Amino acid sequence: MLASAVATASDVGAGSRARIEQLLGETRWLDHLLRRLEADGGDDGGAPPPARLRVDELAAEVVAGMRLATSREVGFTGTEAWALMDAVALWRALRNVLDNACRVAAGRVDVRVAVEEGRVAIQVDDDGPGFGGGASAPRGLASLGLGIVHDLISGFGGSLEIRTCEMGGARVRMLLPAAPAFGGGAFEGGAFDGSLLDAALFDGTAFDDWRPHP
Repeated sequence: MLASAVATASDVGAGSRARIEQLLGETRWLDHLLRRLEADGGDDGGAPPPARLRVDELAAEVVAGMRLATSREVGFTGTEAWALMDAVALWRALRNVLDNACRVAAGRVDVRVAVEEGRVAIQVDDDGPGFGGGASAPRGLASLGLGIVHDLISGFGGSLEIRTCEMGGARVRMLLPAAPAFGGGAFEGGAFDGSLLDAALFDGTAFDDWRPHP
């Protein structure tokens, strides 16, 4: 309530207000996650039923929140993309991948959302040491972290692919079953106001060296 009051105060600058609103968005996601864990008795329990979800907008919000927490440059591009997925599970999966990418990146992380051959692809590239970058490379996308991400999306028909990207670091792609879109459109940059979370929760380039995980 205090953060909401500050965000609407007339003497708060636009930049500060935007940061507060992004923090409130992060808090909403965490609140829904905690409520779900409590309902499941402290574990993940069974996967909830999938809902029709606007993936590019959810990804834009995750990126906006991460920009507050990292000194790395985090880019985002996305076209309108709908998937059949659980909103909290996808938020956790993308937050995990993006957090690890920002920790190992030298200076830049790029996130891209697109529809490819009937599936929604969320792609995260970084300019870090990549997989197998040597013993001195900072630890990031460890097998445990990728295993968690795989478990979060595979229950909804999703899959995980990893490779080396053009920047020299890791590329992680989450592929989700696409759902029909209501209409056309595109999204690039910006932030998400949190309405997608409530709606999703309460309404009912191919490469030859992809390595699926696990």
